Amino acid sequence: MTSSFEMKFDPKTIEHLGVRMYSTLPPALAELISNAYDADASTVSLKFHENNGRPVSINVIDDGHGMSSSDIQNKFLVIGRNRRKDEGDEPTKIFSRLPTGKKGLGKLALFGLAKVITVDTVNNGKRNRFVLDWDALMSAEGSYNPIAEITDEPTDKQNGTVIKLSKLKRQSAFDVEGLADSLSKIFIVDSTFNIVLQNSNGESLLVNNERRYAQLNKQFEWDVDELVDEDSFYKGKVSGKLYTGETPIKPNSGLRGVSVFSRGKLVNAPEFFSNSTSSHFFQYLTGWIQADFIDLLSEDVISTNRQSINWDNEEMQEFREFLSNLISKVNASWRDQRKDKKDEDLKKVTGIDTRKWISTMPADIQSHASKILESLSGEDAFSKFTPVIEALHKIIPEYPQLHWRHLNEKLRERIKSYYENKQYGDAADQSVKIYCEHIRELTGILEDGTDLTGKAFSAKSPPFLQIGDISTVTGVNLQNGQDFLSRGLITGFRNPVAHAPLDAIVPKVFTELDCLNILSLTSYLLERVDRAKLVKS
Repeated sequence: MTSSFEMKFDPKTIEHLGVRMYSTLPPALAELISNAYDADASTVSLKFHENNGRPVSINVIDDGHGMSSSDIQNKFLVIGRNRRKDEGDEPTKIFSRLPTGKKGLGKLALFGLAKVITVDTVNNGKRNRFVLDWDALMSAEGSYNPIAEITDEPTDKQNGTVIKLSKLKRQSAFDVEGLADSLSKIFIVDSTFNIVLQNSNGESLLVNNERRYAQLNKQFEWDVDELVDEDSFYKGKVSGKLYTGETPIKPNSGLRGVSVFSRGKLVNAPEFFSNSTSSHFFQYLTGWIQADFIDLLSEDVISTNRQSINWDNEEMQEFREFLSNLISKVNASWRDQRKDKKDEDLKKVTGIDTRKWISTMPADIQSHASKILESLSGEDAFSKFTPVIEALHKIIPEYPQLHWRHLNEKLRERIKSYYENKQYGDAADQSVKIYCEHIRELTGILEDGTDLTGKAFSAKSPPFLQIGDISTVTGVNLQNGQDFLSRGLITGFRNPVAHAPLDAIVPKVFTELDCLNILSLTSYLLERVDRAKLVKS
C-alpha cells in the first residue's frame, strides 16, 4: 500500500532523544503508559513475549480514546509538538485528567527499545495501523513515510491502541517483577487507572502505590500536608507521605531520598534537598511529594527524561528551600520518635522507664548518665548492652540522691512522695516529725520539740532511751551527742520551718542539698534510736 503518513525529522534527533535517553525499559515504557493515561484509558496492559528466555516483543494495550488518521499525522508523528499549547491544558472528558505529556518527545522512547514498531489504533469506529521501521527511518533524509497497513477502516472494535515493539534491541530476559517495581517509582497511580504487566507465562502483576514501598520495613510515617505551616505559600499545594525505615535503606534500592511528582508522574528522582547529607538520618528516609503546581509554571522546569527539575529557576529555588526545611522537621521528629521507641523497647525488656529515670537525677548526673545510655542503646547495641543498662540502673536508680542516703525504713517510704514531687523542704520537715513521733511512741513522753528530746536522751538523769553505755566516757559522749544533735535538728531546722511559710524558707534558706542533709541526719538519729536501750517508758 502507498503510505499516507509522513514523519519529518532530523535523524540525529531520533538517535539522541530516542536511543540514548530511553535505552532502558522503565523510562521508555513509562512514556507509553503516560500516553495511555492522557488518552483517558482505564487500563493499560504491557505483555512481554519471550522465546527460550530471549525477548521477542512487547505489546502495550490501552482502552483509551485511540487516534484518528488526522491525530496520527498531525499529533503522533510530529516530533516536539507541545500538546498543551496546541490543545490547551484541559482535563480529559471521562476521568478529568490533566495531561502529563508536554514536550512531544515521549514517542521517541519507542526507538530506544525496538527496531520495528507497529501501532494499531481505533477511534470512533475507524481503525488505523502503521509500522515504523528503525533502519528505514535512519536512512531517510528529512522525512520518513511509515508503512500504512490499514487506513480509516470501519470497525466494530472499541476505542483503544495497541503498540507492538518487535526486533527488540535488548538481549537479556525480561525481569517483569523488577520492572513493575521500577514503574511503581515513576507513577502515583489513582483508582481510575490500572497498569498491568503480564509475563510470557501469562502471569499478571499490578503496578500500584503499595508496590513502591512494599520492600520497605517502615518504622515512622509523616503526612506532608500536616508538616506544612498554615501560613506557608505551599499550604494546599503539596501532598504526599514521608517514611523512615527500621534499618538503613539499601543505596541501590532506588528509594533512598524523596521523589517529587507532578500530575501523578515523577519529575525529580529521589534526593534530600540538603547541602549536607552526612547525618545517618538520610540513610533511613524515603517518600514522595506531589506538587502539581510545577506543571503550571511559565517556564518548563522539568527535564525531558523527567528525572530532575531545573533548580536554578527562581521559583524552584524557593521550593527547594521549602523542601529542605520540611525534611529538617522530619529529621527532628524522627530523632524524637526514635528515642521514644528505644525507650519503649528498653522498658518492655527491662521494666525501666528511661525518661522518668533520667528526670529523677540531679542535673550534673543527668548529663553523664544520658551520654552513657545513648551509647549503650545505640544502633546494633541494644540487645548486647541491655544487661549493662540494668546494672547501671541498680547503681543509679530513680531519685539516686534519696537512694544513696540509705534512709532509715521508717523515713524512706513516708517521705518518698514529697521527694518525687521535688518538695524537698516538706520531705525534710516530715522526717523530723516522724523522728519525734517515733520517740513519743517508744517512751510515752507527751512533750514535743527539744523538751521531748531532752527528756529522752539527757545523760544528766536516767534517760528514757540509752544510746550508749553511760558508765563510760564514750557512752556519755554518744548519749550527749544524740541529745545535742536532736536539739540542733529541731532548733536549727524544724522551728524555722514551723514559724514561717515553707516556700519562704526553701530554697532561700535551705537548699535542696540542705534538705537532703537533714534527711541524712534524721535517718542517722533514727538508726541510733532503733539500736538504743529503752530504760523507762
